[in-house]
Amino acid sequence: MNFLSGTEDISLGKLRDTLIRLEDTIIFALIERAQFSHNEPVYKAGLYKYKGCEDFEGSFLEYFLQESEKLHAKVRRYQSPDEYPFTERHLLPDPIIPALEYPQILKPNDININAKIMEFYVKHIVPSLCAMDDDQNYGSAATRDVTCLQALSQRIHYGKFVAEAKFRDPKNQPKYIEYIKARDSKAIEELLTNKKVEEDLLKRLKRKALIYGQDITEAGDFTLDANLKINVDLVVELYEKWVIPLTKEVEVAYLLERLDN
Repeated sequence: MNFLSGTEDISLGKLRDTLIRLEDTIIFALIERAQFSHNEPVYKAGLYKYKGCEDFEGSFLEYFLQESEKLHAKVRRYQSPDEYPFTERHLLPDPIIPALEYPQILKPNDININAKIMEFYVKHIVPSLCAMDDDQNYGSAATRDVTCLQALSQRIHYGKFVAEAKFRDPKNQPKYIEYIKARDSKAIEELLTNKKVEEDLLKRLKRKALIYGQDITEAGDFTLDANLKINVDLVVELYEKWVIPLTKEVEVAYLLERLDN
């Protein structure tokens, strides 16, 4: 979705196109990470000391991610309304290039659940995705981890835009306002949920993972076989157990802050 179009108009159709594109980004990022081993030292807090940053006590991945985000912050990545850093914002430098003017689509908020994304990714996704040994490619593994984490973060936090689009629907807006005033999170989530869309999403993910996980011959052919580059069920589970529920958590949290005082 182009946030520099100069308009505050959003639609579920436009958002869905963006979310479908992010599915591809996430699957390919996971395929890239799967070519390296688990490499457990990447995720152990306090294992290394870093010159010039000796007081840093996080893992190698967290250090790598923080340093990457410092560079990205300098070129105003986190001024975009669909980008959320894992590093606390007060630790990031200011942009070194002029700011861009984005249309004000969302209500101002500080919702950021990247800590939860990091936790499920490190504890559940990486061990299931990768061979459980150590190939010592720590830098390569961390580079792919950063790509995966940033794509997952963008996808999940897009829930704010989905929630805003659904809130603007005149048919359901009175119900949203009623539930928000009552602080009824469960009712808000039920109103947001479209089971058919979720079922179609999971089916689409499985088909994509089956196709993207194949090697294509020089003639442009491929044959579905057992030698996939990624565990298809893991991709579906990733969305079913974490991406969809956390997106709903973001949507509900955003809507609970949506009304003016």
